[in-house]
Amino acid sequence: MEKQKEKSAFVKGPISPDFIARAIEKHQSSTQIGAHDIFLGQVRADLIEGKAVGAIEYSAYEKMAARKFEEIREDAFAKFDLSCLHIYHSMGIVRAGEICLFVFVSSPHRKEVFEALHHVVEEIKKEVPVFGRELFEDDSYQWKVNT
Repeated sequence: MEKQKEKSAFVKGPISPDFIARAIEKHQSSTQIGAHDIFLGQVRADLIEGKAVGAIEYSAYEKMAARKFEEIREDAFAKFDLSCLHIYHSMGIVRAGEICLFVFVSSPHRKEVFEALHHVVEEIKKEVPVFGRELFEDDSYQWKVNT
């Protein structure tokens, strides 16, 4: 299958289960796809220095981040036999327990989706300028550091 141009990767607020379900449903008509793999990044209610994270507020250099998402997609299509690849990342406030990152990879074969998904998620965390401000339940905050 030929790769399609990705729509905006940014979603205002949390990524809803309905959004994820609709993305999956759209691929049922693609009869050349044999495997899908999905990564869902969820905001944790980490306890940091005795304070609970209640939410993360995401921001980005959107043009630069969009360009990085596209580079990651291009690289994945070059390295793996993919049918399609979708990346969605939240902007704004996402509460603990809600989804903030949704990566959906499809291929004719399962081995490709497993390897591609791992590669794509690691590249997103390493390369994309998306920033998270951890909002604590006591109304204080700190900038999140990816590990």
